[in-house]
Amino acid sequence: MRAEEFLGLFPEESRGRWREVAKLAKRLQEVRLRAGMPLTILVDNGERFVDRQGMIVDRPEEAARPSPEELENMLGHLCRYSIYAFADEIRQGFLTVQGGHRVGLAGQVILDGDGRIKNMKYIRYLNIRIAHQIRGAADLLMPCLFEDGRVLSTLLISPPGGGKTTMLRDIIRQISDGTAYGAGVNVSVVDERSEIAGSYLGVSQNDVGIRTDVLDGCPKVEGMMRLIRSMAPGVLAVDEIGSLADAQALQMAGGCGCKLLATVHGGSMEEVRQKDYMRYIMEQGLFERYVMLDRRRGACRIVEICDREGKPCTRQ
Repeated sequence: MRAEEFLGLFPEESRGRWREVAKLAKRLQEVRLRAGMPLTILVDNGERFVDRQGMIVDRPEEAARPSPEELENMLGHLCRYSIYAFADEIRQGFLTVQGGHRVGLAGQVILDGDGRIKNMKYIRYLNIRIAHQIRGAADLLMPCLFEDGRVLSTLLISPPGGGKTTMLRDIIRQISDGTAYGAGVNVSVVDERSEIAGSYLGVSQNDVGIRTDVLDGCPKVEGMMRLIRSMAPGVLAVDEIGSLADAQALQMAGGCGCKLLATVHGGSMEEVRQKDYMRYIMEQGLFERYVMLDRRRGACRIVEICDREGKPCTRQ
């Protein structure tokens, strides 16, 4: 991410405060703005703060504290001063902005008559998550994901922040473009939270390959069936499966001849086996590779690769 791109996330009148932070754009992970609370940044996995002059400081009591009005102005800028046009995204609790960066939102929700979230108001908390595409992140893994030129269905496992979405994105790109291990394949992506392709106004901001089709903002179960019917993928990719319904949709997709790429939260194979939907997935043999990841000193690391039965086949 370039400094100019980072500064573009903020209203023009406030960019002066962020020029020092912008110098760290390539290492920046998050910017958190909370009404009346210290401005916080996450850089190199460490928490720092920003004062009124835009200097980076170590203590929260030295930090600037944005007002509700400043957050409203920030939200208006991110929505290009047409909040109504972004109502669907706001209702889901996040915006995807140009560059593929994602802004989490929190405030007071408005419910409809059925108790479902209709809208959100008094948004007083913003979390800007900076997208960093790492081309080549999956290079060490790719030889293990092919067999005789055929893609193997693969599930990536890591704790939150362990790098599984970054790894998934690069796997999709390489499978779509083609590698030394296999020819390029049509890939369909259900990008429910706009984190894989980072679509902005329907256009992928991240490079997910030349043979990749993206269904953005659609629930996984509905999206998988829709893409199978409409796009005839050779590989179907989703992020963060988390229910039996997700698992059953994956089974149906696999039964249609698709290879599967997916991720799930977990600290170990033993931990994921405790989840009902993961036991179902493993009993049905939906994946041929299980890849355990974690993050050490800011870099995603392959810990273990397991076969269809969940038995270790490769250690890094």
